[in-house]
Amino acid sequence: MKMSKELYGQFLLSSQINYTCTYLSDHLSDISHDKVRYFLLKSDLSPRIIWKAVRAEMIQSPNGYIIFDDTVLDKSYSHKIELVRRQYSGNAHGLVFGIGVVNCLYYNPELKRSWLIDYRIFAPDVDGKSKHVHVMEMLELLITRKVSYETVLMDTWYATTAVFKYLIKENKIFYCPLKANRKIDDSGGKEPYKQITECFWTEENIEKGKQIKVQKMSKDTYFKLFRVLVSTTRTDYIVTNEITQQSTCAAETESSVRWQVEQLHREEKQTTGIEKCQCRIAKCQRNHIAMAILVWIRLKQYAYQTQQSIYRLKNSLLDEYMIKEMTNPTYKFDANFTFA
Repeated sequence: MKMSKELYGQFLLSSQINYTCTYLSDHLSDISHDKVRYFLLKSDLSPRIIWKAVRAEMIQSPNGYIIFDDTVLDKSYSHKIELVRRQYSGNAHGLVFGIGVVNCLYYNPELKRSWLIDYRIFAPDVDGKSKHVHVMEMLELLITRKVSYETVLMDTWYATTAVFKYLIKENKIFYCPLKANRKIDDSGGKEPYKQITECFWTEENIEKGKQIKVQKMSKDTYFKLFRVLVSTTRTDYIVTNEITQQSTCAAETESSVRWQVEQLHREEKQTTGIEKCQCRIAKCQRNHIAMAILVWIRLKQYAYQTQQSIYRLKNSLLDEYMIKEMTNPTYKFDANFTFA
């Protein structure tokens, strides 16, 4: 039997808890650990294969959303793996050792379906590229690939002047949260720029938002800012270039679509083993990540076809095993057993 993308992908899709090369080879007599490692080392699986996999089945919409966000593949106990670096993880709410992945997700609001269409490995020590550069590259590729979309959603990390200017130039709408210390002008040029937290909010502003300028942007460029009370201890500030937006609730609804990418991150980590590769070489890690993403795409496709969650599909692989073990157990449990 030859080691291949199909075989490795089937392994990631089928395995429940262990996604290592050793575990794969332990369950196929003619596939050795070295064969699996050689496959990961010699394959050349770039992010382009993701677009190739989804472009035919992706259903685009003129009202489509592009959602950018990054995730950290936790490698807290594997510091010697190449590509691992200390970086902030939103999931851990702090710095962790891991591999950063910047994802580009497409969402069709009419069908309520999403497709991962691009990603980048965050490795500034290797290529010198920041996360912002990766996002700009993926945005520019959307033109080449003729992707139809109207709105871009992103986290505070990507709310940069360069990204804002690019999206305005391309006549795209964006919604994203701003950091509380971001400097804005809500006085129409009568006062100097100040931090968002220093702004005064009337009842009308809270309900309908307020028109602002953002520091370092053109003085003729206006935005709409909305204050959203998430809890008694947390307030979010959402900015958009859709200045006709007159409802804080509507702005919050638009921004909440970004949850689709959070769902992607959770599903990848819990069903594909994307974090679990133990190979130390960077190329092996890159190829494993690409294969795990392809597995998520395939699982998502099955989920849409069967109208089930990815988790239900993954767990259903154990159904026959559970029936067999309950009716004809390999190891029988006896409530009256005694130790010899």
